[in-house]
Amino acid sequence: MRANHGLREFRLPERAAKALRYWRHAVLVAVPLALLVRIMTGGPIAQDPTYHDFADQRRLLGVPNLLDVATNLPFLVVGVAGMLLCLGPLRPPRCASWLTFFAGTALVTFGSGFYHWAPSDATLVWDRLPMTIAFMAFLVALVSEHLGERLEGYLLPPALGVGLASVLWWNYAGDLRLYYWVQAAPLVCLPFALLMFRGMYTHRVYLLYGLGLYVLAKLAEAWDLEIYDFTSGAISGHALKHLLAAGAVLCVYLMLRRRRPAPLRGVTASGARG
Repeated sequence: MRANHGLREFRLPERAAKALRYWRHAVLVAVPLALLVRIMTGGPIAQDPTYHDFADQRRLLGVPNLLDVATNLPFLVVGVAGMLLCLGPLRPPRCASWLTFFAGTALVTFGSGFYHWAPSDATLVWDRLPMTIAFMAFLVALVSEHLGERLEGYLLPPALGVGLASVLWWNYAGDLRLYYWVQAAPLVCLPFALLMFRGMYTHRVYLLYGLGLYVLAKLAEAWDLEIYDFTSGAISGHALKHLLAAGAVLCVYLMLRRRRPAPLRGVTASGARG
């Protein structure tokens, strides 16, 4: 006699089983959308009127705010290096997103340099525009590498449009909410993707290094005057922020240059089963 007394074995419908397998994909999409809803349902966020009052305002070699201007040069170096990588024989998959990311990084040199030469809301637009290009391209590359490479072509143009719109909306309405989301979304999605998804490529730990450097960059920005006083004027927190943020991009470059397809689970590098 059968133990189940004629009861049939319970099985999830095929669609339900597939949905359970892809719950991580749904969460990765839901996280930035939930963040967007949370930010946009709050009140408008105005630009701090003291934002342009940087600690180091020295004019050196005829250049106003020289160190805040000059410390943008590493963005050009690592941005061009990344673009050459994406255009060369070692170019990574989802090359359009990574190429756009490095192009936005390179443009930060000119946009941020122009802004720090004469800080104002008008010049700040040109500082923020290339940053939104880099942030949104990075987000698309991250999502595409974990949810499917075909998504890149669908996501990249609208994502870049949202990034540009966030700066234009701030310039028009004085509201930073959408711009804050553009910055926050990749940073929120990155640790979740690294934790919950098995990488298709090696050297993903470089993304954690980059995230750590970017967090330090934001802290340096917040402690602009304190760092300037602590170093007796050798460097300000904002200038240090530029160097740390460029270091974060360098980590992404090193990851792309050094990574290889990750071995299959349970398979060693030589191809034998573990």
